[in-house]
Amino acid sequence: MRTILDPVSEPAHDAFVEKKSEFIGDVAHIDSLDEALAFVATIRNQHPKARHVAYAAVVGGSDGRVSERMSDDGEPSGTAGKPILDVLRANDLTDCVVAVTRYFGGILLGSGGLIRAYSTGASIAVKAAKGADIVPCRRYLVTLDYPQLARFQQLLASVDGVQSDETYAADVTLTATLPLDNTAVFEERVRETFNATIAPEPIDTVNRAIASR
Repeated sequence: MRTILDPVSEPAHDAFVEKKSEFIGDVAHIDSLDEALAFVATIRNQHPKARHVAYAAVVGGSDGRVSERMSDDGEPSGTAGKPILDVLRANDLTDCVVAVTRYFGGILLGSGGLIRAYSTGASIAVKAAKGADIVPCRRYLVTLDYPQLARFQQLLASVDGVQSDETYAADVTLTATLPLDNTAVFEERVRETFNATIAPEPIDTVNRAIASR
């Protein structure tokens, strides 16, 4: 699965004109369907004179289930929300929302034309966005001495890892999160680099978005 990194405060967007109607696609990362609805409301407020703001959203739950929502926003049934949702599905995307705003140009496009236009609006927005792969990762609890911190951070970065939840006391305690595929290399490098003085403790497995290269 993949997701979009652009936040709702700065969505990725693009636009095109089809038979005098302007279609504007906006896409952003979300964590819930309620957040998707709030995003669409924001887009509506930005375009008070637009005829339609159709959208589709996909969110993955912690149980692995996927929730979807879409709206044609007054366009003929199946000609707006569904094409947008199909773009999200075709790109294997989750945890994101796409809104396509239409300024009506006075020429009817017909069902086929609307489907193509809303699909294109969603596609160009997704293309403009910062994509990321959702990767299964393992989290470790790590305790180390202050002089070891900089070298450990370099090692962690070399295996696409990130640190969080740092506590600075007599020593440094932090959480290291890295892709499951890199855990064996990580553990081996830690042993070799620090002569087995650091022993990362596995905590759990989580999903993490890693920017596409």
